[in-house]
Amino acid sequence: MALVPQKVEILNPPSFELGPIRPPSESASLLLRCTRNCPWARCEFCISYRGQKFSLRSVQEIKSDIDAMRSMADEIRTGSWKMRSRGDEHPRGEQWMHMAFLLRHGPKTAFLQDANSMIMKPGELAEVLRYLKDKFPSIERITTYSRSHTVARRSIEELKELHSAGLSRIHIGMESGSDEVLKMIQKGVTGADHIIAGRNVKEAGMELSEYIMPGLGGKLLTGAHAGETARVLNEIRPDFIRMRTLAIPPGAPLFEKWKSGEFIKLSDDGVVEEIRILISRLECDGAVVVSDHILNLIEEVEGRIPGDRAGMLEVIDRYLSMESREKLIFKIGRRLGRLRNLDDLEIPSVRAELEDFMVRLEINDEESYEARMAEFMTGLI
Repeated sequence: MALVPQKVEILNPPSFELGPIRPPSESASLLLRCTRNCPWARCEFCISYRGQKFSLRSVQEIKSDIDAMRSMADEIRTGSWKMRSRGDEHPRGEQWMHMAFLLRHGPKTAFLQDANSMIMKPGELAEVLRYLKDKFPSIERITTYSRSHTVARRSIEELKELHSAGLSRIHIGMESGSDEVLKMIQKGVTGADHIIAGRNVKEAGMELSEYIMPGLGGKLLTGAHAGETARVLNEIRPDFIRMRTLAIPPGAPLFEKWKSGEFIKLSDDGVVEEIRILISRLECDGAVVVSDHILNLIEEVEGRIPGDRAGMLEVIDRYLSMESREKLIFKIGRRLGRLRNLDDLEIPSVRAELEDFMVRLEINDEESYEARMAEFMTGLI
């Protein structure tokens, strides 16, 4: 007699908090909210947490979320087995979808939200890390965001305790190594703070991912931004250098400065030239340059320093040597998500689609491109 799949009804399903942001590299990670929002929230280019109250979550709150995740994972596994092909009838909800997706992958990684989990007392954060690994023994890597200001004030012993408890990697929004740029955007740190924090993370045995923001200095500070960022990165020697090209959303203080003319944005070509300067000056051997965001114009500028430097510069030079119309087609294709690399321009159907788009929106030069694409860039943040 054939077994009939049964629909599982779950009353009062467990629930847990989810924060709004995680790095692209943590797309398959279990998300555990340890703090809410950002304790700084003054960076002039950012609106992610602006106006939102920061708060710490207690260890017990966080443990309760971990318990809910474990319970939900067990329910989903059991329900999916019983329901077989009717697994799509699971109770809906963001948390359920998150856990169901992760169970396909292990989960093997976890990310601690929101903007600065390292602001927790080290002993309490270590307790959370150990509890998480106990409840999810399949997890092999745990990462989190933090500010240099916070990490620089943690002792090496405290950081080593967190590493021993399971923290594998820290993501830091460095943005720039230039004190002029950092002051302009109200980052609340200096290049020296970045160096201390980065070195402390490395000395504690953890991986370090530094985020930089090409274009952040605008036209006036582009030289200082590129040069000082390279210098600070060379002092730190991070494992990853992740590029996030500047886009200025309405509502950010920098948006008003841009509109008033106080801040002059770099063109896309100016940003590419700035990235070329940066990469040519990097001497942090072993660091991997990553371009894992649609905001970056040339996604294929990736590789390890120093071995892949020549290849990255070759791609940049290839773009910069293109005719103006070819550049426009490529830039539009990237902003619309239709192109991934320069060679994609050779796909006839895609090229025809983009040329038609240019005609319909009357994009025929850099000025018309900038006017039409500004809203697309904002939507990609």
